[in-house]
Amino acid sequence: MKDFLLFWIILLLLPVAGCEEEPQRLDDYFVDFATVKKNGSSYRFQLDNGRILIPLETNYSGQEGQRVILNYAFLEGDTVRIHSAGNILTGEVQSQGFPEKLEKDPVKIQSIWVGGDYLNMIIETEYHSKPHKVALLRNASSPTVDLYFSHSKEQDPPGYPQKMYASFLLRSLRTEKNPPISFRLFIQTYDGLREITLTLN
Repeated sequence: MKDFLLFWIILLLLPVAGCEEEPQRLDDYFVDFATVKKNGSSYRFQLDNGRILIPLETNYSGQEGQRVILNYAFLEGDTVRIHSAGNILTGEVQSQGFPEKLEKDPVKIQSIWVGGDYLNMIIETEYHSKPHKVALLRNASSPTVDLYFSHSKEQDPPGYPQKMYASFLLRSLRTEKNPPISFRLFIQTYDGLREITLTLN
């Protein structure tokens, strides 16, 4: 009887001992907005802090200056493994067209920040099947730097919540002396018109 119990105790302990093996560790990965830099036939990706990432290899193809959402892991130095690189809407500040071209279909703000020379936006809107139209318009008659986010659903029928990513180059706001530039962003949300004050360093 004792031998029988000892057999079952040993048998029950075997799976536990097998679980003590170290699990295989996944690479640390990062997700950032970045700008495409072409180097001959190869690509580099510049983060908003100025750091240039060099892919070990990549299937990406795009234009110089295109903004992307980059999922990557560091290997050695600035060399990285690219898990994915997806294009996002990339635009500039339009100095003409306000207010006649301003569209006011509302969006939900998830995140808005200035990185590098870009106004970066993660917003949410209801999407079904038709491409939406967005722009960043400057009120040229204002004594302060006032930017308006324009969003049109383009008669897209009711759909489901969808994230939208956008980056707008702010370089045209800079002056010769190049000091930090404070500006106001106006964006129509489901709760009304929001005003956000930001700074371009």
